[in-house]
Amino acid sequence: MNAEPDEKSRGDVPTPDRLLHSGSEGEFTAEDLVLASGRDVTPKTLAWAERRMAEKGRASLDELLP
Repeated sequence: MNAEPDEKSRGDVPTPDRLLHSGSEGEFTAEDLVLASGRDVTPKTLAWAERRMAEKGRASLDELLP
């Protein structure tokens, strides 16, 4: 393995902003909301996510994502 970056490597070029943000433009599920919150997917966390989605709609995911 070579420690030198290859010629095609992007090096220290920052990731474009459009690739970093992943808001809730499309449809999302309770499982998506649980994963975005950093929790494990369990029946309890899925129930939490479903309640939160019913209460806040798309904002439930927007609050968790950049």
